[in-house]
Amino acid sequence: MSCQHLNKLTLENLIHKANYPVFQCQECILLNDRWVHLRICQTCGKMLCCDSSKNQHARRHYEETGHPVISSAELGEEWLWCFVDEQQKNY
Repeated sequence: MSCQHLNKLTLENLIHKANYPVFQCQECILLNDRWVHLRICQTCGKMLCCDSSKNQHARRHYEETGHPVISSAELGEEWLWCFVDEQQKNY
């Protein structure tokens, strides 16, 4: 099955991690809490923590906003994940 959300993203319209001077979960900072890994919402650009993190802010953001795709903000990782179709794509 092909994911329309992932297929819409290209290297030209991707929100790249290189755009961020600081790598942090915006929501965990407000809570004075920690995260494991970081993700970037490909709709609005928020940097949030992953499902392995206690607060799972990236997933919560999807559930609240419907923004379907995140990318890894981790150095050396170049993948996208669609929450709607539960599919991954490397770029």
